[in-house]
Amino acid sequence: MSTTWNAALHPSSVERKRRARDRLISLARLMDSAIEVPGLRRGVGLDALLGLVPVAGDALSALIGLYSVIQARELGASRWLQARMVGNLLLDAAIGAVPIAGDVADVFFRAHRRNLRLLQRHLKEPWIEVELDPPPRRR
Repeated sequence: MSTTWNAALHPSSVERKRRARDRLISLARLMDSAIEVPGLRRGVGLDALLGLVPVAGDALSALIGLYSVIQARELGASRWLQARMVGNLLLDAAIGAVPIAGDVADVFFRAHRRNLRLLQRHLKEPWIEVELDPPPRRR
């Protein structure tokens, strides 16, 4: 029996990291800016919509955000950075728990994007800035 690795079944470290980055970018976009709101000049995401459900919505959003912390660990994030990312998620959940004002704050405090930018600075890679925001649409 051969002990060689099949590249198609076992992606390289570089490929795994690229996939993790792609997942992080997609998750941040989904959670913080998936839907463009006319007149607001900024998108809202699943985080703001989940925040409309008292307590459980903000808790679910934080749990989804923990996935980004796991991905960041795979990319080489320090424990300190992981703790900051969890802190952002907890702060977002706490702010969102405040009735009405928390729902408005969810549109402006984007924990998932904030965590993505922290990771980008920590890893000293420009890949996030370019791909996080889609190009503006022409009207």
